[in-house]
Amino acid sequence: MKLVWFRNDLRLADNPALRHACAGDGPVAALFIISPAQWRQHKMAPIRQRFMLAQVDELGHELAALGIPLHLLRVETFAEAPAALADLCREQGVTQLYANQAIEIDEQRRDHAVSAALAEQAVSCHWLNGCCVLPPGKVLTGSGEMFKVFTPFSRAWLKALDEEGFVIHRAPARRGEPLPWQPLAEREWVDEALGELTADPRWPVGEAEALRRLNIFLEQAVLDYGETRDFPAIAGTSVLSPYLAAGIISPRQCVAALQQRLGYRPQSKAQPGFVWLNELVWREFYRHLLVLIPTLSMNHPFKPETAALPWSWDPDAFAAWSEGRTGYPIVDAAMRCLNTTGWMHNRLRMIVASFLTKDLHIHWRLGEDYFMSRLIDGDLAANNGGWQWAAGTGADAAPYFRVFNPTTQGQRFDPQGEFIRTWVTELADIPAAYVHQPHDWLRLKGRQDYPAPMVDHAVARVRAIEMFRSLEK
Repeated sequence: MKLVWFRNDLRLADNPALRHACAGDGPVAALFIISPAQWRQHKMAPIRQRFMLAQVDELGHELAALGIPLHLLRVETFAEAPAALADLCREQGVTQLYANQAIEIDEQRRDHAVSAALAEQAVSCHWLNGCCVLPPGKVLTGSGEMFKVFTPFSRAWLKALDEEGFVIHRAPARRGEPLPWQPLAEREWVDEALGELTADPRWPVGEAEALRRLNIFLEQAVLDYGETRDFPAIAGTSVLSPYLAAGIISPRQCVAALQQRLGYRPQSKAQPGFVWLNELVWREFYRHLLVLIPTLSMNHPFKPETAALPWSWDPDAFAAWSEGRTGYPIVDAAMRCLNTTGWMHNRLRMIVASFLTKDLHIHWRLGEDYFMSRLIDGDLAANNGGWQWAAGTGADAAPYFRVFNPTTQGQRFDPQGEFIRTWVTELADIPAAYVHQPHDWLRLKGRQDYPAPMVDHAVARVRAIEMFRSLEK
């Protein structure tokens, strides 16, 4: 018996572990492990848990139609996984385990422990690359080292992709008679720890839905992506991040679809489609970094010297930021959108991260954790990379003296205030001319229903620069 262990790769198509397990004859089974306590420890958002489990339900149904049973194990933490897996392999007569590699440190430690436990039962483990177009360790400098800077990584990645190429694996063929599938909601182990299993209707699950979104984006928006991607009131992005984070669609499928749409693979900013491809390369870069520098998974900064920065941990200021009560409309609109929908536009992620770290001087780790606790697309590599970039502690971070001005960012990327008025209902009736600096208009109207700015940005910016300059002394 061959067993496929699904993790953040909840799809049939282009799944290397599933494809290799289904090669040749012999029975194949599948597995998904539910670890509620571990998920809570990792700050996994409830909306992401529901999305993932809804996709597991969909996957179980699809596997059953192929004659492949999906086993579900519940262990509270990763530490319990090796023994539980060993018991399942013994019961089912498993001789080979197939899984796509994890990149996070806790997950890697779990997988090493699983390999050791199964080796005692003569079960061979096969770990494959399913999370990146090019696996970590494949894109190297001239001296054979992994990159720590994005721009040369991007050039080397594009060159390696041309030289190596890649293959999209089809979903496996049916291997037996269809099997029954019991929905997750009917399982006896469902309890309050897992909460409601129904996915948010704004985020339908399924590989077909992910491909539908990809195709719509490629047909309608990819050519203008470079001009529209920074405007949150415009549907200018792919909104595929939840599906990539859960592995409902693979990055290889995205690159292949882009190439098919354009008839070529873009190589420079001058070519349409390159800006979106470059975002996929950023995703790869952060994942490669997580493997190169495991301490990034342990709350350590990419730049070790920045650990000495005198960050604030002010709970009241953090609460105002997280609840969208800062008095800066674009920041408040972004945070209220996140809290309601579980998703935030990438430009807004940069704005609110800069505000927390450079205006409020609050430690980026608090923002990183908060995002993970709310985002449906929470992904450690991308989230950590983005927060450290904004905080000035990470790879390719902007120079510390570059600090986003939340007012001018709002004026530039939401000029008419459409996004702001959607989410900051107190400002729904304000004229566009005042929407980014509403306080004088509100005072004239005798209104006090929107908070005053909690900090003076100009003063806060100077303080942020002084914090970083102090490291040079």
